[in-house]
Amino acid sequence: MGEVTVMAEALGTSALLAGLTSKAAALGLDLHDDGKGGLSGEIESIRAKWFLGGRKVVYRMSCRVAEVEHAVLFREAVIEKSWGMQPPTFTVEKTTVSGWKRSGERTDVAVGGGGTVDYARVREALQQAAADAGWQFHLEGGRLP
Repeated sequence: MGEVTVMAEALGTSALLAGLTSKAAALGLDLHDDGKGGLSGEIESIRAKWFLGGRKVVYRMSCRVAEVEHAVLFREAVIEKSWGMQPPTFTVEKTTVSGWKRSGERTDVAVGGGGTVDYARVREALQQAAADAGWQFHLEGGRLP
């Protein structure tokens, strides 16, 4: 007897974007629709402020759907901004870099705050959501989201 192969039907673009949006929102990202079939978002992960200055670390991402390639094109960046004299800070960072992929986390403890940024949490969650929807996932490097 012959084997019957059943391929799962890939979700459409709107269902894919809805899944990506709900996954990113569940992770705490402030999301924006870019109006071109994609979305962008950010989350302030680390904030330290005192009377002489401060520092904040923001995780930014964007993704767009390439229907022809049947793929989600993803970009991400961790951006640090500081002003004045930064507060005394203790930082622990464990990372792994492979090509454009950066994994691991950074934790800051400072006089005026602190926090933790997980470099791969959002990327891995959205990659899984794209795979569950039957779409490919490509990390684009070299350009800011």
